[in-house]
Amino acid sequence: MNRRFSWFNATSLTFGFAFLYLPILILVIYSFNESKLVTVWGGFSTKWYGELLGDQAFLDAAWVTLKVAVASSTIATVLGTMAAYVLMRAGRFLGRTVFSGMIYAPLVMPDVIMGLAFLLLFISIGLDRGVFTIILAHTTFTMCYVSVVVSSRLVTFDKSLEEAALDLGCTPFDAFKSVTLPIIAPAVISGWLLAFTLSLDDLVIASFAAGPSSTTLPMKVFSSVRLGVSPQINALSTILIAVVTLGVITASLVTKRQIARQKADEQAAART
Repeated sequence: MNRRFSWFNATSLTFGFAFLYLPILILVIYSFNESKLVTVWGGFSTKWYGELLGDQAFLDAAWVTLKVAVASSTIATVLGTMAAYVLMRAGRFLGRTVFSGMIYAPLVMPDVIMGLAFLLLFISIGLDRGVFTIILAHTTFTMCYVSVVVSSRLVTFDKSLEEAALDLGCTPFDAFKSVTLPIIAPAVISGWLLAFTLSLDDLVIASFAAGPSSTTLPMKVFSSVRLGVSPQINALSTILIAVVTLGVITASLVTKRQIARQKADEQAAART
């Protein structure tokens, strides 16, 4: 107990949290700065939030980013869950090693290489770059993350539950829908949130896959920051931090409730 709460541990923890969160706190504070200079405090004001909401370029970029993130994360969750189920349940089959390598390759592939590969692919097949191509690119590189998250849950999944459902007359699809999917739902939701966050945050791959009329929010912020940090960027960052925080809290509560319900169902099944 003394070692756990020593002054050294407390100091290290304090500096660690300060290093991680103090810049974010400063950014949030200066988003309410009256002055146009982001390094000079000129008083409290919310005018930059109003100007941000009136900037049509930022609103259009935010709408494109939201559409891409929702679409790509949803498709990636479906495909990643299917891929994870095949890897964990199909056993050995011809081409399994190649299939597994193709799924996990984006985890270690540099973003620049992936972005260039997507660009060359879209040009070679004559596909005009836009929102659709960004969705394709983001789905490809986020699907592997979903597969890893769902696979880690399927490893500890009790196969006897699926076998019992099959013995009771369920088809493999019905067993997956009624038994497997509800149990692995927290992992599926976590995979969707991870894919959504990665898509929302991506800059490099989107820069290669985007067209002139499909600028995402990270691309817009990056191009704006190159000309100097604007107080509107601070306001935008604060809004994103609030949205992400709310999403994390909501997901944690939903996951906690589902885990509690699962444990209650398992205890009820054990009693019967």
